[in-house]
Amino acid sequence: MNGNGHHVNAPQALIIEARPKTYAIDVRVFVATIMATMVVAFGTGLMMGPTDARLAMPVLSFLGIDLPEPVQLPAAAIISEPIVGAMSTQSLMPSNPQARNSNSKSATYMVGEVSANGEIIINKEGEDAAGEVLIKQAKRTKTEHVATLGYKIRETHVNIDTPVLEGTGDVPHERDITYDRINKENDGNIRDQTMPSGQHLLVDMKNLEADFLNSESRLARAMQDSVIAGGLTMLSYHCHSLHPAGVSCVGVLLESHISFHTWPDEGVITLDMFTTSEKPLLPVLPSIKELFGIPRVNAETGEKEEVVTVWSHELRGFRTEDARKVHHLDGNSDISKHVTSPLEVVYKEHVLNMETEFGRIDIWDVKERDETPGYEDGLRLGLAPQDPRWFSYEDASPCRLLFLDGVLHMANQTDRVFHETLVHPAMFAHPSPKSVGILGGGDGGSLREVLKHKSVTDVTMVELDEKVVSVSKEYLPEISDCSDIVGSKPNCFDDDRLSLIFTDAFAYVKDEKEANGKF
Repeated sequence: MNGNGHHVNAPQALIIEARPKTYAIDVRVFVATIMATMVVAFGTGLMMGPTDARLAMPVLSFLGIDLPEPVQLPAAAIISEPIVGAMSTQSLMPSNPQARNSNSKSATYMVGEVSANGEIIINKEGEDAAGEVLIKQAKRTKTEHVATLGYKIRETHVNIDTPVLEGTGDVPHERDITYDRINKENDGNIRDQTMPSGQHLLVDMKNLEADFLNSESRLARAMQDSVIAGGLTMLSYHCHSLHPAGVSCVGVLLESHISFHTWPDEGVITLDMFTTSEKPLLPVLPSIKELFGIPRVNAETGEKEEVVTVWSHELRGFRTEDARKVHHLDGNSDISKHVTSPLEVVYKEHVLNMETEFGRIDIWDVKERDETPGYEDGLRLGLAPQDPRWFSYEDASPCRLLFLDGVLHMANQTDRVFHETLVHPAMFAHPSPKSVGILGGGDGGSLREVLKHKSVTDVTMVELDEKVVSVSKEYLPEISDCSDIVGSKPNCFDDDRLSLIFTDAFAYVKDEKEANGKF
């Protein structure tokens, strides 16, 4: 240790002053570099992109590119002519020969157009022009960069300036649509505005003809005919052609609107119709299928492809509780939950709708997207164990549903599960059932299961609506099929042991008990 009390050989800490390493940048050079980059980028965009010629000409002149002197056009010479097709052409030359002759012979007209490959070409036209090209702008290379969004909307997606096709609807007859008349009368021709409610129909179709899906005039005609078929009123319509293909149209209805969009290459159209009228909207669906369902031809087989249609129907707006309860298509009804509302039900065929003295009868054939063929389908189609068609809903048989006043009454694919568990526990609980009473059961399923018991000698069925029995026998014959029961008839309703009475079941039981003391 030294005199100060420190160890002589102790290590000493090295202290170094830390300073950040920097580079000197001249601000003037930095600003000049940025400005030069912006000028180059701006100039490149003007020359390469589809910029408006009115902006491009002065800039290109400033850059030293020689351009012809701007042409002074007479006011009468400037018009706009939308052309029906996949693109629009704006012409600065009047189509009327008299209008041309009314101007000076030395006048030169300028015609602008968009070529098939997306180029913008501006030509001179007149006695002194000789087809001279004023400016030709090449189509910009397509890119997914967000900076090209404006370009896509303006040049490659849709003509947003002027509809390619528009017009007013064909009103079949005059209508008094004043407020007082609408709210006082409802003769079937007047929109009902008494409730803030409506109906919404969505329709998707595929395997359609590309030319049809790319034709504004044909699509507009189909749209107007669909509106007329639905008993609705078209006020006006507007169609825009897309690039390179496709059409978007909207029709303004007195009752609300109809709109659609097409994909010609894919053969697809998606359509949307909404009405505020209480007139049923579903009856217009067959007309939409017929008018828009133009099938395309398969390029390999040369045959027309089957048009596939998927649709959904919803009641919209605000209805009273009483109005909702009585409407068979209300969102809480079985027919809405199982058929009309879900898009997952890819096959929907309305087989029957009937109004009877006692209510409404509907029969639908449906298939869901995840449906697969059953055992009987395999036998019918001869499917081998590894056949891929076992996994396709297209080869599955549809399920037939019977609805009474919108309530699901029976499904032919599950009726045996339902009727066997309903009937046999009660029948086996009796040692030897002979006389059996069935209240309701107009489909015939319960009767079929009862007649399987050999001890039964007579059956009394009490059904309110005779139409339920006749409809079931015609459209659901498998439910009342007794051909495999010894001693019965091919149809259970023809069995000699049956007494069929059409009346109110509860009133019948009450009367029988009062008259005989028992039922």
